[in-house]
Amino acid sequence: MAYRIQGTVLPDGRRQELFLVDGRFSAQPADGATTLLEDAWLLPGLVDVHAHLQLASPAPDDAPPREKVLASGRAQLDAGVCVVREPGSPDHVSTGLGPADGMPRTVTAGRFLAPAGRYFPGLACEVDDAALPDAAVEELRAGGGTWAKVIGDFPVPEQDFLRTYSREALVEAAARVHEAGGRIAVHCTMPEVVQDAIDAGFDSLEHGTFLQLGQVADAARAGATWVPTRTIEPAVRGLMRAMEMPDAVVRRVDEGLARQPEVLREAVAAGVRVLAGTDAGMGPHGQVAGEVRLLVEAGLDAGVALAAGSWAAREWLGLPGITDGAPADLVAYREDPREAPGALDHPVLVVLDGEIVRDAH
Repeated sequence: MAYRIQGTVLPDGRRQELFLVDGRFSAQPADGATTLLEDAWLLPGLVDVHAHLQLASPAPDDAPPREKVLASGRAQLDAGVCVVREPGSPDHVSTGLGPADGMPRTVTAGRFLAPAGRYFPGLACEVDDAALPDAAVEELRAGGGTWAKVIGDFPVPEQDFLRTYSREALVEAAARVHEAGGRIAVHCTMPEVVQDAIDAGFDSLEHGTFLQLGQVADAARAGATWVPTRTIEPAVRGLMRAMEMPDAVVRRVDEGLARQPEVLREAVAAGVRVLAGTDAGMGPHGQVAGEVRLLVEAGLDAGVALAAGSWAAREWLGLPGITDGAPADLVAYREDPREAPGALDHPVLVVLDGEIVRDAH
């Protein structure tokens, strides 16, 4: 089936006539193509660069893991998300899933890596400092060969945030994953763990709640990507109280989150790549439009924020945008989402790999 779409393509901002033929974009007219849209704003499919598909799934709590993952993927697709990066999972169910399964293109990182008792119960592959480098390579391979994920620190109930691995273990894990041809992400909150991850060459800083202004230049020089997951801020505040953390810790978290917009603006100005991830699993799936709005509310340029959840994220993951011959992933809106961020909540068309998965126009 061939389709025709006409609209303004972002990020170029040029009005174009596109054809979708055999699952790919084509600049050449296709005989008998069915016109889907005549006037719309067209983006490469959205990306949620931090989501855990098995967690907080729309599927019933007692559903099998695969059913949970598929239900979460469908919720993401309905929101215009054509690519999900899953930095850590309880298992390997998401590995290899994609359009053939009715799912967004899914980039996985194997299981979470954390010491015994230092992450949410039952979710992590538990390893100590000595075993971390080998385990990171094993999870890289088990997750498809692109990413591994380390829990760098975590709150201990009624105490504080505590680091989980030594600086030396983080350095060795990053080096081993890079030698194996992969990239490595770190869940990090504490400034000292953020710094260790930057110095060790971790490719992405997940959350970075207490990332300091003085660390921005180092992150930029190291080429680190920051995924701030602002969507879960209310959940983080609530978690601190549910864990009965000392008042001083609760205040520090509240103050760190309040400072984050300023640090984000400085980071972008310094050249740090900031991308949109919702940490779905802590909350519902399909919320990347809200994460983009939160980046705008933090003071990022609307185009930069939109890129963080679309073309810039795709490029970072090695995926093309709307170009001749590329797999046809596309989401369309009636308004320019740079001018009307609320438009992201109302896609009129979602196409994944050339197949229509949502047609609301």
